[in-house]
Amino acid sequence: MHVLRPQFRIEEQRALEFASRRGFGMIVAADECGPRASHVPFVLDQRDGRTIVQIHFTAKNPLVALADGARRFLLIIAGDDAYISNDWYASRDNVSTWLYEAVHLSGVAHLRELDENRGHGDALLAVSEARLPKPPWDLAQMEPDKRESMLAAIRVIDLVVDSVEGQAKLNQHKSDADHVAIVGRLARSEESGHRRLAQKMQALRPGLGYETL
Repeated sequence: MHVLRPQFRIEEQRALEFASRRGFGMIVAADECGPRASHVPFVLDQRDGRTIVQIHFTAKNPLVALADGARRFLLIIAGDDAYISNDWYASRDNVSTWLYEAVHLSGVAHLRELDENRGHGDALLAVSEARLPKPPWDLAQMEPDKRESMLAAIRVIDLVVDSVEGQAKLNQHKSDADHVAIVGRLARSEESGHRRLAQKMQALRPGLGYETL
């Protein structure tokens, strides 16, 4: 269970909780050729008073060599997004826009020893499998030789978080009438991400004349 650092502000704590729930993002770092990126699952941990994002790459991924204990990595965690047409608003002359949620976590990356691969695999599976409505699968159920070969082919990296940036655009500056109109449009969408955004927007301004979601 991830415990948040007390020195993070409330906004940052909420951003970390968002990241923990998502558990998947894009990690970015730069070398002499420019930026490099990989999409990765991750787990958040609290260790020695620090917030750690633990991820893994295949051993041949160029990002492995960049985790030198000095270079900074950026982890981008994207949530739901939705395009909003200008004629969806109750009032006239609004500009079309996008609503979204995202979190950026950054800090120095450290390469872990190979003997920590199994612990990372167990932790990542425990978090991921807990999201599914079934008995959890774990590495102990895998054929031992194949499991050890798989674990030997990855490298685990700790990103020690020292910067947390939450970004959310959920129609905050529009009138109540416009807010309700957009919530209604998103709530009727066939896309589940749009409906989740509608629920979050309704929670931001409860008590308005929303349709039943």
